[in-house]
Amino acid sequence: MYKQIFSILRMVPVVFFAGMISLNAQPVKPFYMNENHPLEERVKNALSLMTMEEKVAMCHAQSKFSSKGVARLGIPEVWMSDGPHGVREEILWDSWGEAKWTNDSCTAFPALTCLAATWNPEMSAIYGKAVGEEARYRKKTVLLGPGVNIYRTPMNGRNFEYMGEDPYLASRMVVPYIQELQKNGVAACVKHYALNNQELWRGHINVEVSDRALREIYLPAFKAAVTEAKVWSVMGAYNQFRGEHCCHNDLLLNKILKDEWRFDGTVITDWGGAHNTMQSAMNGLDMEMGTGTDGMTRSVSNAYDNYYLALPFLDELRKGTVPESVLNDKASRILRMIFRTEMNSKRPLGSFASPEHAQVARKVAEEGIVLLKNSGNILPLDASKLKNIAVIGENATRSLTVGGGSSNLKAKNEISPLTGLRTRYGSKITYAMGYASGPPAYGREIPSKLNAETLRNEAIVIARTADVVIFVGGLNKNHFQDCEGGDRQSYNLPFDQDQLLDEILKVNKNVVVVLATGNAVAMPWIERVPAVVQAWYLGSEAGNAIASVLSGDVNPSGKLPFTFPVKLSDNGAHSFGPLCYPGDSIKEVYMDDILVGYRWHDTKNIAPLFAFGHGLSYTNFALSNPQTDKKTYTKAETVKLTFTVQNTGKVSGAEIAQVYVTQKNAPVLRPAKELKGFKKVFLKAGEQQTITIPVKVEDIAYWDEKTGNWKVDAGEFVMNLATSAGDVKFKVPVEVK
Repeated sequence: MYKQIFSILRMVPVVFFAGMISLNAQPVKPFYMNENHPLEERVKNALSLMTMEEKVAMCHAQSKFSSKGVARLGIPEVWMSDGPHGVREEILWDSWGEAKWTNDSCTAFPALTCLAATWNPEMSAIYGKAVGEEARYRKKTVLLGPGVNIYRTPMNGRNFEYMGEDPYLASRMVVPYIQELQKNGVAACVKHYALNNQELWRGHINVEVSDRALREIYLPAFKAAVTEAKVWSVMGAYNQFRGEHCCHNDLLLNKILKDEWRFDGTVITDWGGAHNTMQSAMNGLDMEMGTGTDGMTRSVSNAYDNYYLALPFLDELRKGTVPESVLNDKASRILRMIFRTEMNSKRPLGSFASPEHAQVARKVAEEGIVLLKNSGNILPLDASKLKNIAVIGENATRSLTVGGGSSNLKAKNEISPLTGLRTRYGSKITYAMGYASGPPAYGREIPSKLNAETLRNEAIVIARTADVVIFVGGLNKNHFQDCEGGDRQSYNLPFDQDQLLDEILKVNKNVVVVLATGNAVAMPWIERVPAVVQAWYLGSEAGNAIASVLSGDVNPSGKLPFTFPVKLSDNGAHSFGPLCYPGDSIKEVYMDDILVGYRWHDTKNIAPLFAFGHGLSYTNFALSNPQTDKKTYTKAETVKLTFTVQNTGKVSGAEIAQVYVTQKNAPVLRPAKELKGFKKVFLKAGEQQTITIPVKVEDIAYWDEKTGNWKVDAGEFVMNLATSAGDVKFKVPVEVK
């Protein structure tokens, strides 16, 4: 009988009459988990419940790509992933070995040089949204990107990961990327802060640069990421700046980033970027990742307990040499990031390797491809007039989503240029490899085992009888090409491509060169080649995008985000001897100062091979009737430059109008002109639009090293309306009071 009564009672909710609380009632959430409370109050509450040991544990890695949360309080771990062009495949807990999952094949988006070449912030927004959705689906807290280091020299192995040589263009393109990415509840991690402009000796080279160049050239894109996009994390750079490593640099991290720009997020090291416990503690670093050890471990194989911000940090806190307020600030920043991401119940679920993301990758690729030269209108290639198209070059078939270091991707699909061209032109395509590089390998070169002479002879055979030759070459993300960990060693094309092109041109003058690179290259054959297309690293849809542009299905509209010098010595960083680049292995002095890229070429009257902002179309455009809303402005006002853009050709297309500002009679050195506005305008054949580009007067300031602040001089300025830095159409004078 007692068993029967007990059985019945088990089905009845038990009530504690003293408190009138049902066991079936929902538990009350801790204060810090209640998203109805203000973020800062939640952070403060969570912090008050944590032990010193728990706070310290959050400040360093627990695996190659993760750090601890506070399991006791239900605060989740932080999981990170490379990178800016797609979500990297999973790796093992304690090593860089592949985890060999079967469900981590991503969409490979175009490299950021291509995104910058669209000159279209709308493309940046859809790119950021899509890559953010993929990171969210893969349950990542932080996506390690985008990169905005300035393109200073064509030799930098990681230029392909960045947004070009101009701080204004990079600033306008990085903001929508970050904003849309973070709407997925994933933190962007803008990198590499700062002055990481080469890979050679990157781990220790000490960069010396003027305050003015730092502020005008190398920091603006980072500032925009922080103050406009409200980025949630920042990655420090490997190199030193004025004698301190950038991952624990008091000026960069404390004074500028956190105090001046009011950054409230997390500063994360580049992997292995920390070098000292006290500097890491006191100079602005919040989270340490990837530090190597000497094998003397207290716990697991990678000695996470021995990181500078692990037990050594805890020892300093207990001794009182580091105030606990320093630890609380770091833990608060990490908590803030976690609450915005992992503990944000409203963040979407994301999506992964979807057809929609493939379309985003293709759209960005098509808009970013730059038509550099098109003599005789050899392009677009009309299929009805061609019987035999020879495609030559290893890059026509080689995977360009792999290699390159941390940007290496495991793509679900990758359409090669050859596949894309065969889909478009069918059996008219014949192919020869022409040249060969070795397999991708990080940190070393592996030569190809194929016979170079045999490959070259096979290419000449098919070139001789072709109506047109499409040469698909360039670099390839191998070590010493476009790759992390090593700079290029030659400005010329590698693997004897220049010689191969010479031989091809002897038997066929109808050659279209398609370059897959993230850097400028020398073109000793440029006068003899009728068409050159800059195709970047285009990701999953590379072949389809290239075929669309070469065929005319898509009218090219990309423009260069950096200058192509004729020869390497024409570049500013290479004009002052080796101490300016690459340094003496210990120190490097940026003697080119503020004259980077087109600023150097324009001010020194050195003609480039292709100018910053250059890009052709299959139609023609005319700019006309430029005028400003008035002639005189105060420093608080905005110049509104209005003009008309007309498509005077026969097909739809897009022009990118660019506004460069010149200061007349400046009391300090100023570049001949500086980009301060642009607009991409899509027009049907015969269509015209009236466009206004605003330029804030405060944006034409320079950094005054005497006062340590921005300054706008009174006087005359010129608004240069242009279609590239080398093609100014109109000059409109204005006066600033």
